Parts: sequence; C-alpha cells; structure tokens
Amino acid sequence: MPASPTPGASAPRIAIVGAGIGGLTLALELRRRGLEPQVYDQAEELREVGAAVGLSANAVRFLHERLGLAEGLAARSTAVDALVFRDGHTGAVLGRVDSGADYQRRYGTPWYGIHRADFQQVLAGALQGAGLHLGHRLERLDDDGAAAVLHFANGAVAEADIVIGADGARSMLRTHVVGYDDAQFSGCFGFRGIVDGDAIAGLPDPAALQFWIGPTGHLLHYPIGEGRQNFLLVRRHQGPWTAPGWVTPAEPGEHLSLFADWHPAVRAMIGGAPADQRWALFERPPLHQWSRGRVTLLGDAAHAMVPHHGQGANQSIEDVMVLADCLIESLADGSGWERGRQKYQQRRLARTRRVQIASHTVADVLHQAPGPLAERRDARLAAPGFWDRHLDWIHGYVADAGEAQSSSGNQPSSGKPLAT
Repeated sequence: MPASPTPGASAPRIAIVGAGIGGLTLALELRRRGLEPQVYDQAEELREVGAAVGLSANAVRFLHERLGLAEGLAARSTAVDALVFRDGHTGAVLGRVDSGADYQRRYGTPWYGIHRADFQQVLAGALQGAGLHLGHRLERLDDDGAAAVLHFANGAVAEADIVIGADGARSMLRTHVVGYDDAQFSGCFGFRGIVDGDAIAGLPDPAALQFWIGPTGHLLHYPIGEGRQNFLLVRRHQGPWTAPGWVTPAEPGEHLSLFADWHPAVRAMIGGAPADQRWALFERPPLHQWSRGRVTLLGDAAHAMVPHHGQGANQSIEDVMVLADCLIESLADGSGWERGRQKYQQRRLARTRRVQIASHTVADVLHQAPGPLAERRDARLAAPGFWDRHLDWIHGYVADAGEAQSSSGNQPSSGKPLAT
C-alpha cells in the first residue's frame, strides 16, 4: 500500500458526490490516508434505499484491516453459515456449501448479512460527520475552468480538483461522463422485504443464504441479525419495462399471487412483509472509460449490476481501495491524478466487467425451464468443488494485490461463472 502524503496546500480538493456505501467508505479511507474529501448527498439525513446487503470477504477484509470496523460490523450483522440452492416448488436441496468456519478459515473474515441502514450507520459513525454535507443535491457541474464547480439545488457552490461520482445506479455524473442515460432493463423485476423470525419459524437453514429457484423467478434470502431475514423475490418480465420509473407501486398481495404455487416456506417468507413496491432490476453496460475531465466514477455509477451475485456493495468497496491507492501513489510520485485514475480504471475494468456479466447470467441459469438444461444446472450445483469452480474467484479476490491474487490460494482468473 503506498505511503500517505502529508496534508497541505498541495493536497487536491476532492468532492465525493453520494454518501452511500461507496461514498462513505471512500471518505473514510482517504481521511485515514491524510486527505480531506468533502462528501455531498441530496438526502437531508442519511438513509439507504433497499433492505439489506451481503458483505463478502473480498470487501470485508478491507473494512476490517484498513478501516478497523470489525467490531461495529459484528455488532450489527450476522454471519452466513451456508449457501443453499433449493427447488422453489418442492423445497428439495439442489446444492449446499457450508460457509461458516470454513469460509473464515479460507478468507479470514465472515460473510455478513446486514441491514443497509445499519451498515451506513457503522460507516457514518466512523466518519463522525467530517466533511459530510447533507441536503446537497447536485444540479450542475461546470468543468471548463481552473477547477470543477459543483452547483447544488440549495444554492451552495463548491470547487474541486477531483470529483468522484459515487451517486449510485441512477448516477447524474455517469450521464455527465457518458453523455446520455444508458440504463438497461435486465428482464426481471423484484420485491424486497425484511421478515421477523416469528413469521418464518419453520424456515429450513435459517442461518444460510438461500436461493429457491424456478422457471419464472427465484427467491433469495439471508439472515441480517435479531432473527430477521432479508429477501429479494425476483420475477421474469416479458417485454420491455414501460413503467415511468424503476420503482412502481405493486398491487396488494401481488407478490403472493405470482408465487402462489411455490413451497410453503417461500410463501411464509414473502407473506411476512407487505412488499408494496415493484423494483425493476436495471443494469449498466460496461464502460471503456470511467472518467471525463475531472470526474471519475466509482461503484454503481461505474458498473451498476443486477443483484444475483450480491456484489454491488462489495465491488464498490473494492473500487474504493484501489482508487485510494492509485490517488495516493500519484500524489507521492508526482505523476498526477490523470495517470492515477487511468491506473485505477485499468486495475478495475476487467474485474468489474466480469462480475457484471456473471451477475446477469445467473438469472438465466436459475430460471431454466424443466428439461436437460435444468438437469445439467442441478448437477453442477450438487457437484463437489462447486464453490472453487464458480465462486472463489469472487470471494477470494484481493483487490489491492493485482488481478490474479486470491486469499484462498486459488487463481480467480480460473474460476467459472455459474452460467458456464
């Protein structure tokens, strides 16, 4: 890890747009390294959209080792002890990988489930408000002069030498970089919810992350502490998404009627939360350039992906650590941020593209109709060595050690996405 510079007059003015997981984590890491970034978010108070997040070892190692958040994470989350695939109608186990003590032995950290709001509070508590500006919705960015000028809806104006777009999947700054809105509908929509343990007393394997799969969709759920389960219920959608927004109101009980013939445990899970909104699952195509002018993208703004591998937040945290290293290195050796951000992009482009593609193809695999392809999928899920072939390249990846490094000793480049 490059040495940190001494703050001073030569330190760049850094503006981070977005105080979600990526933005707050970057602010913490840069401040730890001696810089003083300013974070701007449109919310009047910090609140995460969505229910929960799974934090895998490829991100948790940095939260533990660099940011010292192990105690805070452990207090607000729960560790996942297995990955289980089930038939959504019969409940039969199609594949199972224990991921408790073995996971920690291989990777050095637990695999956590945590409510997004709790995780955001862990990050915000560590930041203690330093450089955080809420109620600042970015309306316009001028980048033609001696500095980037950010204009906010509340009338505030800020200047920066470096602007980091951490403003999420519907990023305004991605539109600035690309020149147009390039969001793409993935062909699926979902319902999200958090269910208390009392509503799902008969749930098998409550400490596991589980996929219940079928030809029309799937249910993903995992524990997040205090007996609660977070779920994402995914449904295939025929044709384009024509609703005016990404999130639309759902009819009462719509999610129940769509999965009425599924296993009783599935119906109990999804019946334990109102799920009154329908979430279209959008993604962004991989980019060749993550920067324009003084603006550089991070996290979902750079590579928004569907959640079928649970890697959105984890890839953002990987981005943070590589970006921080490249920035510090460019300041230390005098090569300049233009060179630093190109190195950041070079180190992250192939990795995030691969995770994006793998995440997209998982839905196609999980939603196979009964027949030979589904039988071949089930055989893969049940085969010994499933984790090493299909998932170690994600969880074992060490982002600040180069493209082919794995904490488990395997080479991530040899791993295969589930779809292959």
